Amino acid sequence: MASPLLQLTQVTKSFGAVRALSGVSFELLPGEVHALLGENGAGKSTLIKIITGAHQPDSGNIRIGGKEVRHLTPTAAHRHGIACIYQQPALFPDLSVAENIGLRLETTGALRPVAWNERRQRADHLLKRIGAAISSEAEVRSLSMPEQQLVEIACALGAGARIVIMDEPTASLTQKEQHLLFAVVRELRANGVGIIYISHRLEEIFALADRVTVLRDGQSVAVTKLDNINETALIKLMVGRDVTQIYPPADSLPKETVLALRKLGSASNGVHDVSLDVRAGEIVGLAGLVGAGRTELAEIIFGITHGDSGDIIINGKTISIRSPRDAIAHGIAYVPEDRRRHGVILEMSIAANTTMAIHPKIFPSTHLRPSAEKNLTNDYIKNLDIRTYGCDAPAASLSGGNQQKVALARWLATNPKLLILDEPTQGVDIGAKSEIHKIIRRLAKEGMAVLMISSDLPEILGMSDRIAVMREGTITAILPAHSNSHDVMSAALGQATSTKRSQKTSDDEGRAPTVDQYDREAVAEHGRGLGSSDTPENSNQKKSAP
Repeated sequence: MASPLLQLTQVTKSFGAVRALSGVSFELLPGEVHALLGENGAGKSTLIKIITGAHQPDSGNIRIGGKEVRHLTPTAAHRHGIACIYQQPALFPDLSVAENIGLRLETTGALRPVAWNERRQRADHLLKRIGAAISSEAEVRSLSMPEQQLVEIACALGAGARIVIMDEPTASLTQKEQHLLFAVVRELRANGVGIIYISHRLEEIFALADRVTVLRDGQSVAVTKLDNINETALIKLMVGRDVTQIYPPADSLPKETVLALRKLGSASNGVHDVSLDVRAGEIVGLAGLVGAGRTELAEIIFGITHGDSGDIIINGKTISIRSPRDAIAHGIAYVPEDRRRHGVILEMSIAANTTMAIHPKIFPSTHLRPSAEKNLTNDYIKNLDIRTYGCDAPAASLSGGNQQKVALARWLATNPKLLILDEPTQGVDIGAKSEIHKIIRRLAKEGMAVLMISSDLPEILGMSDRIAVMREGTITAILPAHSNSHDVMSAALGQATSTKRSQKTSDDEGRAPTVDQYDREAVAEHGRGLGSSDTPENSNQKKSAP
């Protein structure tokens, strides 16, 4: 076996009385994708900060390329060929792409002139190498988050990194950009680069990784090859218990229609002719490829964007929604996709976040009532099982799953009739995901109408009572519960689903329909990121090309 590129032995790290890492050992081989898994708070971030030199371990040894490194700093880590690609890129927003790459890679002195043409050519070459259609002269501020992430990858490639850490790299990427990333991972692995891959998407882990190290409560509980473990056993290692119901069974009966959309559209965001019903006690999953218009539709319903055609009907009454205030008044709540930007205010307390949407109710006549705010918040902390030391704790102190629960609490406090959830479990660990799913199912059982947007196809299949599929700004299919991934992906890609073909095939040929070869190839080509398993349980895919 080849000598490790990186080896950590019995590493410990404490922050005050809190032990973040306790005797953790980890190694990375050349040409290996080594997954690092664990629930939020398990110690993954602390371990990565030690590897990149941001934190110094209290004890333990670090060896890079076989040589012990006693005081690893960020500069020394860079010199040793360690690069980290974070979920939130660390770029200078007011500089161009070429300038950002140049600052990472160039070693020119302060008084030496900048070779601008060479700088742009280098940036263009690196961007082309990863298939990123980004101008090297573009200002970083003008780039989307996925594009900024691709610039970070270009920086790592240009630096000739031998150890690359990818922290939730696909969280904000489109399907096309995910394919580009996976191609880069394969190229790096083929060239002997070692990759530490962190993701909550287990289907990516089984598709890409060679080995996995599982952390739990600051300790390494398992190191194994992916060929030797299945998804159920891996989840149990991560959470320390059996998670038998990641997708709890439906136990509510749909009642009256709460939301009815009739030919709804908005020219400004590309949504058109959307007709859809969501009933009390029902979870309608909204599926589709990234860019299909799902979030844009939610923003029209919630009044962030003004709809210029069609009707929104709540409980049988056609209404006009021109602002989120109007939507809230009509019993509509919206938990947005990006919880850090729009879901919670990290610097504010849990209590302040929870009551933000109901200030007029909880603070009538501008009189502050701290006790009422705390009582309400403590009720939601208990009801949603938000793990915190108190309602005065800042939202930034919480794990991702608990931040998502706070975002949910804010809108549940408005007592909504319709709850719109946009990527409700994105970036949260498997245990928190299971808990959030149980909360959503409980809300439906209590009579709430739920419209759930998700790019996680197993989540759509496992949680939805009906599935609405969007493509190019409109709904192309309404599928029943227990549909399969082929039907959802076929509708998302503009192909006829087996459900739609069922009657014609049975009448014409007297046999059950099948998904044709074109559909299977389309699903294989485009399915990654929206999910690729026929059922929520069947997502344990080995390292076939994603």
